[in-house]
Amino acid sequence: MFDDLADLYQEVILEHSQRPRHGRKLECFDATARGDNPMCGDRVQLFVRHGPDGTIEEAGFEARGCAISVASADMMAEVLRGRTDEEARQIAEKFRELARTGALPEAEDAVEAALETLQPLAGVHAYPSRVKCATLAWHALIAALAGGKEASSE
Repeated sequence: MFDDLADLYQEVILEHSQRPRHGRKLECFDATARGDNPMCGDRVQLFVRHGPDGTIEEAGFEARGCAISVASADMMAEVLRGRTDEEARQIAEKFRELARTGALPEAEDAVEAALETLQPLAGVHAYPSRVKCATLAWHALIAALAGGKEASSE
């Protein structure tokens, strides 16, 4: 069972890294930030557009980096759609915990559903240097939502 689950998670990560659905600069955006991981050279530029109701309508990114950093950015862009900035921050905080521990943290229902989608990335907890790869786009998200322009995985 574990091997099947690990294989499925590996497949999800590879799919998102090789064919990212959100890997593009948005033509119109109202928040952006760049994230850099100086340890390995991963870079991501995140773009966020809010809808008329104030929720995140779309997120996109341009990235150069490993499969984990690209997959994480793509999966993040997927789970952000329709979320408020506060929900996005909560998901980011809980995702960082998931990446560090490998365990699905307790969260409100809406946040928990997002974390289940992100669970394939939980395996990075076993490789501390890869946690920074998985969380890089999330650091950029927090910076973008705060009006910043740059974030680091450090």
